[in-house]
Amino acid sequence: MAPLGDNNNNNVVVSNLKLERMLSMKGGKGEASYANNSQAQGQHARSMLHLLKDTLDGVQLNSPEIPFVIADLGCSCGSNTIFIIDVIVEHMSKRYEAIGQEPPEFSAFFSDLPSNDFNTLFQLLPPLANNGCGSMEECLASNSHRSYFAAGVPGSFYRRLFPARSIDVFYSAFSLHWLSQVPEIVLDKRSAAYNKGKIYIHGANESTANAYRKQFQTDLAYFLGGRSKEMKRGGSMFLACLGRTSVDPTDQGGAGLLFGTHFQDAWDDLVQEGLITSEKRDKFNIPVYAPSIQDFKEVVEANGSFKINNLQVFRGGSPLVVSHPDDAAEIGRALANSCRSVSGVLVDAHIGEQLSDELFTRVEERATCHAKELLQNLQFFHIVASLSLV
Repeated sequence: MAPLGDNNNNNVVVSNLKLERMLSMKGGKGEASYANNSQAQGQHARSMLHLLKDTLDGVQLNSPEIPFVIADLGCSCGSNTIFIIDVIVEHMSKRYEAIGQEPPEFSAFFSDLPSNDFNTLFQLLPPLANNGCGSMEECLASNSHRSYFAAGVPGSFYRRLFPARSIDVFYSAFSLHWLSQVPEIVLDKRSAAYNKGKIYIHGANESTANAYRKQFQTDLAYFLGGRSKEMKRGGSMFLACLGRTSVDPTDQGGAGLLFGTHFQDAWDDLVQEGLITSEKRDKFNIPVYAPSIQDFKEVVEANGSFKINNLQVFRGGSPLVVSHPDDAAEIGRALANSCRSVSGVLVDAHIGEQLSDELFTRVEERATCHAKELLQNLQFFHIVASLSLV
């Protein structure tokens, strides 16, 4: 990503090469943390479980003496990833039992960028079941134990992460829309793709959007290249990322409403109030791209290593989970916290925590004024893919 700060403000200067060392969902357990603002992602993941199980039904069963290995790519630091691993382990165990075999030992790799809050994630892990737990079925049914060995793998999934032919199931949800970097030409004043006045591509010009699209497809190609070497023959991969229904990449759908409306307006507020310069705003862009199904399909087909078992646009629903839908203030707070939980680390690095507080306060105020409209219109669509090696 391009510089996320300048020396005049004593903020961190972050180059494209360093993005992967700082990008993360907001860690800890505070109000704006990802752990406390990922309920919507959990709901969306649960609504896709039938598709995940269809993918798992296509995984080849090996000898029970060979450990079964699962990797969650972009696991973040909340409980959703633990829930999904439990689902996968239980489903695969039942498949082994259905053919009269004891399930193998299971191993789960939780992988994300080095800046991810692995400490919070590992504190959520229940203890490994010991021999006194009873049968595998009893262990799986218990909320207080886990029936797999766990390990963290820090690193970018746009590169190799695992030994060749070592993973049975790859799972990645709500992560692949994060780019490895903001395209450099988007931040270049001399370029037609310069995203002047904006911090996201929603509503940007065609050149800007095409630069983001090219970056997404380049990144996805690297992702598939790594997985094609790491996946066992007979393994499968389940992927879900933010997507869009429009052919036009400048219409980013739900992602556009999240980052391109009240969030954008809040940045403009800081500029108009003289708290930051317009140049400072224009140096910040959210490295997110919601692809169309065609964007995704083109890369998979060009890669040639994977067969598409299922590829669809899936309606996930709203990213706002509120207890009182008539409470405008709660909706405004939910939008600000949702936005901050996924982009707050980048904002803090760019303008500092004090101005970041000011920014998200304005996001909350603006969202509160448009609460009813947000509940009605803010809907996420996902690209969901099930892939196996050719």
